[in-house]
Amino acid sequence: MVKLRLRDNENVSDAVKRFRKLVEHAGIKREMRKREFYEKPSDERRRERRRAEMRARNASKQPQIGG
Repeated sequence: MVKLRLRDNENVSDAVKRFRKLVEHAGIKREMRKREFYEKPSDERRRERRRAEMRARNASKQPQIGG
């Protein structure tokens, strides 16, 4: 849960900016987008598998440092 206390002499617009940063940092926005629509378990597994494959490809493309 994100909590925000208004500072002394703080503008509302500044407080809203801080609130947005806190929400973004906490991952609430990403979680809301993820839960916005139902995703079948098979589709979720497929998406995760594709992401893992892309990470593996990118890791193999990058040069190894030290070694």
